[in-house]
Amino acid sequence: MTSMRAMVQDQYGAPDEVLHLREVEVPTPAPGEVLVRVRAASVNPDVWHAVSGYPRLMRLMGAGLRRQKQPIPGLDMAGEVEKVGSAVVDFRPGDAVFGETHDRIQWTNGGAYAEYVCVPQHVLALKPENITFEQAGSVPTSGIIALVNLRKHIWSRPGQRIVINGAAGGVGSIAIQMAKAKGAYVVGVDHATKLDYLRTLGADEVMDYTREDVTRLDERFDLIIDVASSLSISDCRRILEPDGIYVMIGHDHYGAKGRRTLGGIPYFLGFMVRARFDRNLDKSWFETMEKRDALEILRDMIEAGQLTPIVGRTFPLAEVPSAIQCLQAGQACGRIVIVP
Repeated sequence: MTSMRAMVQDQYGAPDEVLHLREVEVPTPAPGEVLVRVRAASVNPDVWHAVSGYPRLMRLMGAGLRRQKQPIPGLDMAGEVEKVGSAVVDFRPGDAVFGETHDRIQWTNGGAYAEYVCVPQHVLALKPENITFEQAGSVPTSGIIALVNLRKHIWSRPGQRIVINGAAGGVGSIAIQMAKAKGAYVVGVDHATKLDYLRTLGADEVMDYTREDVTRLDERFDLIIDVASSLSISDCRRILEPDGIYVMIGHDHYGAKGRRTLGGIPYFLGFMVRARFDRNLDKSWFETMEKRDALEILRDMIEAGQLTPIVGRTFPLAEVPSAIQCLQAGQACGRIVIVP
């Protein structure tokens, strides 16, 4: 085994113009890495950023000025350990694993859109036994985002009233299930075509954002999770309890707002500064979790039946550009997954 198929990116640009399926060498794991046979890899907004090169500031943050330093996109994956580096103690060949492929900024290619990828052992965990590789590959980034943003607020305070805006995507689908597992009352907000899906996830109420404004409800909530990043904190205060919290996940909408150089980074930085002084703004922006720890919590929830990863669509490796376009269109519920 010396070569493999991989989706390769030569430069920044539109996915259908800069991504090409090629035969490349199988990577060799470093001492602390494992070589994983990729069985599934998910598609998320960070992949679009890494491929398109927007916002341009990301290129100065380690991704690469003219092209990605790692030419193979993809960050989340699940698969089987093929080979281990000399310093690896946590895994052995044959283990089924899932996780992200690196612990750098999310807008950096991770090599997952290939038949094999080398991954540091500390960002992997054993795959839950009760789900498929496709489901496991859909979890890492979405699950970690949901967990980091929810655990502080609902783990110690079960039974809260929560709004999740943009609830049908990868992060929202997991957030609904996490909240319900902690006894929350959940209002899920998304497009009319996705409301039945939200009900299947356990949402107590659903709203079509094209026809209703959730911030005009005559109700009060303990927590608002704004996955779509389309609500304003001033509007949200109308429906927040005095000590309620607004959490913005941070979605840049694939450059639709035209901020191609800095993107939403200035706004997010300003939000983080305001959060230090505003009791209604989430302060978990300043908190992190070790990826292994987060993955093990997610695995426990999955194995306990509290969380079921939802795969909206699958695409073969050769159709990665189409999968990214499907993501941008916003039509799929749950996660889109690549199956090499």
